[in-house]
Amino acid sequence: MCHDADSRPPAPPRGGDVAERGTLSLTSADGTEFSAAYAAPAAPAGAGVVVLPDIRGLHPYYVALTERFAEAGLPAVAIDYFGRTAGLAGADSGTGTRDADFDWQAHIPKTTSAAIDADIDAALGYLRERTRPDLPVLTVGFCFGGSHSWRQSGGELDLAGCAGFYGRPAMVGDSAERAHLPTLMLIAGADAATPVEDQLRLAETMRAAGAEVETAVYEGAPHSFFDRAFGEWQAACADAWRRILALTDRVAGAGA
Repeated sequence: MCHDADSRPPAPPRGGDVAERGTLSLTSADGTEFSAAYAAPAAPAGAGVVVLPDIRGLHPYYVALTERFAEAGLPAVAIDYFGRTAGLAGADSGTGTRDADFDWQAHIPKTTSAAIDADIDAALGYLRERTRPDLPVLTVGFCFGGSHSWRQSGGELDLAGCAGFYGRPAMVGDSAERAHLPTLMLIAGADAATPVEDQLRLAETMRAAGAEVETAVYEGAPHSFFDRAFGEWQAACADAWRRILALTDRVAGAGA
């Protein structure tokens, strides 16, 4: 998995007031109710973010990450993948998030790309309902979610771009051959799960399809380096934030 139970995301390089934060449930087009977290900046936003978690779904790390995006001026929704098979997150504990002992191994195989896309679309709708109908929105994903975020570059959802950490090219599949959205690939140089070379080949496939793809390889960085507890990777975290915010600012400008 990407992060331990106590992990939290690093702070963004710019900060502002957060007007709203919390967990909620959304409803997908197929009628599935699923858990999500939302945070919004106090100032008007130029772009928004849908956060795609790792294999554990809506872990507290990703609730905190929506707040970090809001601090940076971006309304954000983080989604949970398991509404169809495990119900709402934290229903028993009342936390609204997946517990540390959640059996993700039993539920990940039951996910489908179509269902994840439907849930992303519901999150898109919620962001635009809370802000404005033409808000440019990007996906930002991690591991399992990073793969599905990159996959959006070749998808049909109304997105402005996509970014992902620690993704697996095999999960992107033939969507890479239809890639057309601006894509950011944040690659851990010492990722034991996926060779760097495989991710760079995916980038070339996506470029050949017509997408503008930016890659950043953080030499020596482990899978899950984007963590405030990893002091030795502070520079990598800062650079990753800079690249993500540059992409959000770019699509915000295009949307304006």
